[in-house]
Amino acid sequence: MTDPGSPGGPIAEAVAGAERLLSRRAGASVHLADPEDLGGSGDSVVVRARMVHNPFSGRRNVVVKHYLGDVEPSDPFRYEVASCQLFTALPADLRPSPMIIAYDPEQRLLVLEDLGRSSTLADKLFGPDRATAQRCLLSWARALGRMQASTAGREDDFGALLHRLGEKTRRDPISDEARAALAGLPAMLRETLGVELPASAELEARATARLLGGTRFRAFSPADTCPDNNLVTSLGVRFVDFEWGCFRDVVLDAAYFRVPFPACATSFALPPGMAAEMQDAWRIEVAPVWPELDDRELLESRLTDAHVLWVWWCTFTLLPRLLEHDGPIGRDAGRSPRISSALRHYWRGLGEAAALTDRPATAELAERVAGALDERYPDAAPGLPVFPAFRTAV
Repeated sequence: MTDPGSPGGPIAEAVAGAERLLSRRAGASVHLADPEDLGGSGDSVVVRARMVHNPFSGRRNVVVKHYLGDVEPSDPFRYEVASCQLFTALPADLRPSPMIIAYDPEQRLLVLEDLGRSSTLADKLFGPDRATAQRCLLSWARALGRMQASTAGREDDFGALLHRLGEKTRRDPISDEARAALAGLPAMLRETLGVELPASAELEARATARLLGGTRFRAFSPADTCPDNNLVTSLGVRFVDFEWGCFRDVVLDAAYFRVPFPACATSFALPPGMAAEMQDAWRIEVAPVWPELDDRELLESRLTDAHVLWVWWCTFTLLPRLLEHDGPIGRDAGRSPRISSALRHYWRGLGEAAALTDRPATAELAERVAGALDERYPDAAPGLPVFPAFRTAV
């Protein structure tokens, strides 16, 4: 296997490609040095590099992202570029992400502003400082609300940017999966856990599909807002990684306060009261754009709809894996809970929310599923642990 940092490795190729791109853009030679591997997925390489010869005044470092492999029908490179272009057009004080400097569709490479050697939200949640973790979660909630408020009404702009890049369709990566979960989970629960749905539980769940359509509360979503995709900077939390960027109902992301990071391996519990504080911080940011969301009864109902969707989706996704092996959700057991513990936590939390919003069938279903998981996996932790930063004494 080629060493990523070797002369012929992907890091060297990304840096060389960025030098060519920046040199063309500047009309002068640009040289990059001291490449630092920042990770990336299996389909991309992300590198920080120092600008040795720099015709861009005041810029010392850049971040290069190079997409590898074949172009997909719905190309994540195009979504990343369109997302960054959308944000770069915003005023600097509203920009929730690094500014895009240049991109090359042929190389499938983009060059971004370097936000510095910032920690991620995951670093803070798995760190030793409870107060810092709490501040960062509130900063993340405010940043999410600001991003949603600043992109409200810009869906057509995003679509135009995608179209210019050659992307013919717009998609929310969770939409089809959520609809599949709503259709398929009842049979899965009966066949695998022996759980029969109470009357009306399926109807209560299917009603939440309205969030997946064209609601009046739509704004940009990174879709993948896992803790390691959020940088903690001196100006607050900034979002990175927009391969799945889309527009969707704002409560689908705000429900992460109720089901902490449900699409992510790092899905531990929050301490008591933290979700309510995050929700209030987020609501203050979005209410000027959507005053209806200042109505707590309306907001609670919509957040519970999103809560239902996420729990059904998580269960539909994780239950087949659980039946094979009750291991961690992610690859790193130290940074990921057991699947059975996470699912029980999700369903118990949903049961409490459903009881408060007049969804009796969903509350009863939640009790049945949690009970079935208790019976089948009695050795699992009785509750989902909080993030490590909150396990320390106050």
